[in-house]
Amino acid sequence: MGESRRRAREGAWALATKSALVAALAMWVLMAEPVEWARAADPSSSPDRFDVVVLDAGHGGHDEGATGPSGLREKDLVLDVTRRLAERLERAGVGVILTRKNDRFLSLEERTAVANDAGADLFVSIHANAARSRRPSGIETYFASLEASDDQARETAERENLAFGSASPALEQADPLAAILGDLIATQHLQESSEFAKLAQRELAELSKASSRGVKQAPFVVLMGVQMPASLVEIGFLTNPEEEKGLRRKRHREAIARALEDAIAAFAARYDERRGVRQSGRSPDR
Repeated sequence: MGESRRRAREGAWALATKSALVAALAMWVLMAEPVEWARAADPSSSPDRFDVVVLDAGHGGHDEGATGPSGLREKDLVLDVTRRLAERLERAGVGVILTRKNDRFLSLEERTAVANDAGADLFVSIHANAARSRRPSGIETYFASLEASDDQARETAERENLAFGSASPALEQADPLAAILGDLIATQHLQESSEFAKLAQRELAELSKASSRGVKQAPFVVLMGVQMPASLVEIGFLTNPEEEKGLRRKRHREAIARALEDAIAAFAARYDERRGVRQSGRSPDR
């Protein structure tokens, strides 16, 4: 009986110690600056310059996404904006990889594989919003979180996730501790994802007549599958007749591409600065 109690005490102590270590590591990661985490990973490695972006045009093929009152389809709109952005970035010397270059459907696994195989520095998924009412308007940017920041964000994530046949991400883990540690490893990406989302929202909100709905969090499966900073941008509400009219205009689409280019340039400058890369004409802010 005494031996059983001793083993029980030792087991409880080990579990408590493990939990305390995990909690301490979590606090350290959350409080640390991204540069500290990056340098701690491999202090002998050469600086990792920002040079590759993956652009993900949402939907495609049989998955048309949202449709506006006059028939503008999300899959066509976001592909056009993505191509415009890709051209701008390539002219600026940034490597660009498109998850889709034409009107075809890609599974979640295909989209994330394209990004992860490229070893890119940033993943940007471009979408257009929709609502039951025609009144909502404006621009939103998102980064991944297990919990949505509000009901509207949750509904948006559910709608986008349905394209992949899932209303929520698969989060099963054999070992709960492994899941916690996995989340900690991704914390730097989470911090940088939030940073880019804020930059993108700021630039897009400056567009003429664009109303800012803010930066939000939601469980987008396409963001959770990539191993790099990632953000999803909703460039406007197709279900709003006035916004749909604006999104039909080439000038407005070009302005969206320019705003996202500016956000990526600002993020790249900060990314390089954190990793000790000497700047070459870039500035963290416009």
